[in-house]
Formats: sequence, C-alpha cells, structure tokens
Amino acid sequence: MTAGDSRYGGAGTAVNRFGQPVGPSLSEWTSPEPPTPIDARGRTCHVVDFDVEAHTEPLFEAYSVDDGSSFTYLPFEQPASPAELAAVIGAMNAPSNQSVCAILVDDRPLGMASFLRIDTTSGSVEVGGICFSPALARTTAATEAMFLMADHAFTLGYRRYEWKCDSLNEASNAAALRLGFRFEGMFRNALVYKGRSRNTNWLSILDTEWPERRAALVEWLDPSNFDNEGHQRRSLRR
Repeated sequence: MTAGDSRYGGAGTAVNRFGQPVGPSLSEWTSPEPPTPIDARGRTCHVVDFDVEAHTEPLFEAYSVDDGSSFTYLPFEQPASPAELAAVIGAMNAPSNQSVCAILVDDRPLGMASFLRIDTTSGSVEVGGICFSPALARTTAATEAMFLMADHAFTLGYRRYEWKCDSLNEASNAAALRLGFRFEGMFRNALVYKGRSRNTNWLSILDTEWPERRAALVEWLDPSNFDNEGHQRRSLRR
C-alpha cells in the first residue's frame, strides 16, 4: 500500500515505521468547546438555547396544528400539552453530551433541533432531534437554521458533523443529502423505538468539506435568490 491509499482512509493517510497505515496527524488540532450556548442569527431565523419557560408554550401551539406525521420517526410522540413538551425537552437535555436548541422566526419558536453525541475529544457532534412545526417545515428559515447550526459547530473547530435517521424516513434522508451530508452506510437493527425496529442511516459532513458546502448554502440563502413571494430562483446546488 501507499500513503493516501483510499482503501486505508484516503488523503493524508501515512505509513508508520512498521509499514502500517495510520491516520493523518492532528498535532496542530485542538479540541473545540461544547457547541452551546448558541446565539446564531440569520436573515430568516435565530437559533438559541432552548428556554423552557419562554419557548415551551408557543412551540407547543405551533406543533398543535400538526396532524402527527411529523412525529412518526422521532423517539417521542406528539406532545398533548405544554407540560409533556417540557418533559421531552428535559429528557433530551439530561445527558451532558446533548443540548436542545430553539429555532425562532420573528422571535416565535417554530421548531427545535439538538446537538447530540457531543464529543469534544474527537471533534464530533451530531445534529438531531429535529422537529419543525408546519409553519417552519420546507421554508427558507428551516434551511437557514440547519446552516447556522452547522456553521457554528465548524467555526468552533469540530471535524465531523453527523446526521442519523431511520432508513425509512425519506424526508430526513433527502434533507440531509440536500444540505450536503454524505451517506456513510446503514446500521441494521440498530434501535428499537415505539415498538418497532429501526435501521439507522449515517451521514456526515467533514471540516474539509464544509467550506465548499458553506459557499453553496450562502449562495442559496442570499436574498437575490428569492422573488417577492419568497420562492427560490435557483435550487440548492449539491
């Protein structure tokens, strides 16, 4: 084998004195800080740490018009009350390596997403627990919220940004690919949730890939890309 052989990890792979392939040196890399607190403001939305007192009731109201289909692939059911939603947020925030964010549009919480599996030692973090209300889903703000969270993580110095979803969740898989995540593979029978089995698709963006992907997202989010009704002129290039 030779250094950089794609079978052994691709560009940057080296060979040690025993002739064995080893990963790229990270001697100049330093571990990033946790991704929260976050206060990321864009043109159409604002991503902040979830404030249970301020955000729970209006977000519950935004979710209340959902027919329930948005919760099919989430690990929790559609909350029946603000108290139930607060309990969900509390459970998601309980692990030290997770943090829930609120997505605000015109200062109203219309969705949430979380930083999960935060690993500052390896510089890896997952975006997950994504739940958009009908008012947020498939809007420019939804895309910008995902951009703001990813950009925040990479700016801090994270090397890997993950997305995991049920392999049958077509909307989530398509959203990840549209944003620029690369499919890595499927973990079969990875989870049991809601009384059913789940195969989990793994996708990621690496720090080396982010500059190009960031440029595409910035270009798409530019106001000139939208007409007076807010419709895109050009689709997001992959």
